Amino acid sequence: GPDALPESLRRVEQITGRAVPFQELDITDGAALRELFGKHQFSAVLHFAGLKAVGESVQKPLEYYRVNLTGTIRLLETMKAHGVKNIVFSSSATVYGDPKYLPLDENHPVGGCTNPYGKSKFFIEEMIRDLCKAERDWNAVLLRYFNPIGAHESGMIGEDPQGIPNNLMPYVAQVAVGRREFLSVFGNDYQTEDGTGVRDYIHVVDLAKGHIAALKKLKENCGCKIYNLGTGTGYSVLQMVQAMEKASGREIKYRITGRREGDVASCYADPALAERELGWKAAFGLDKMCEDLWRWQLQNPTGF
Repeated sequence: GPDALPESLRRVEQITGRAVPFQELDITDGAALRELFGKHQFSAVLHFAGLKAVGESVQKPLEYYRVNLTGTIRLLETMKAHGVKNIVFSSSATVYGDPKYLPLDENHPVGGCTNPYGKSKFFIEEMIRDLCKAERDWNAVLLRYFNPIGAHESGMIGEDPQGIPNNLMPYVAQVAVGRREFLSVFGNDYQTEDGTGVRDYIHVVDLAKGHIAALKKLKENCGCKIYNLGTGTGYSVLQMVQAMEKASGREIKYRITGRREGDVASCYADPALAERELGWKAAFGLDKMCEDLWRWQLQNPTGF
C-alpha cells in the first residue's frame, strides 16, 4: 500500500529492532507538509531532502534552486505555523567555494560557491540564520558535511545511487564489483600531490552520530550554530582508488579525463569546533570506510 516501507527502511527496522513511522511526500508540496505536521507532534526536524549532484546542478540550475530553496522555504513555513522551532540542516563544504586556506574552519568565508548546488546550500544557510535572528526562540544547527562514504557495518544498508553514480566511491565500488568497466578520473592536473582532487572523506556512521550530537545541542537553546563534519584528513582520488583496491582485493581500472565543471582542487576540514562544542569527533578511518563500503557492495551488487 501507500505506506509500505521502502526496503532501506525495512532494513533499518531490522537493524534497530524499532518501528520506523514513515510518510513519503514531496518537500515542495506545502499542503502535504501541513497535513504531516497536523497529524504528528515534532520536537525537531532533521532536513536532508534535496538534490545533491554538483555536475548536474551546473547543467540544471533552476531545478536545483526550485527543489532546494522552495522546498526549504515550505518546510520552514510549515514548522513556523506548527510551532516547531528546532532544525538540523544538511549543509555542505561546497559553501566555502574555492578554499582561500586549508584546513577549512567555520570562519572561512562562504558564498563564493563554484556551482549552483553549493549556492543553494549557502542560500539555505542564510535563510535559516536570518530566521533565527528574527525569531529568538528558534534553534538551528547547520552541519557542513565533507564527503560521506562507507556503509553500516552490517552490510545491510548503504548508498544506492540510481543510474550512474555522481560520487566517487559508489562508482569505484561498482567498478570493483564488476558492474562498471572503469572509473573516469576528472582531471589529474590539479595542484595536489598526484594531480587528482583531494577531499575529506567521512564514514557515514560518524556523520549520523554527528546528527545525534546536533539534536542534543538544540536542547540547550543554542540559537544558530554551524559545524563542519569531517575527519580533517584529505585523500586524493588515486589514494581512494588504492584504498578500495586494498579493501576489495580487486584491481580498479581508471582513465584520466578532463576536469569536471564546478570542482575545486582540494577541500578538507578543520573539525575542531564540533569536537569542542558538540563533543563529537569522527572515529573511523579510511580502511574502515572502504571495508564497510565493500561489504555493502558485495552483499548488494545491484542495491536495494
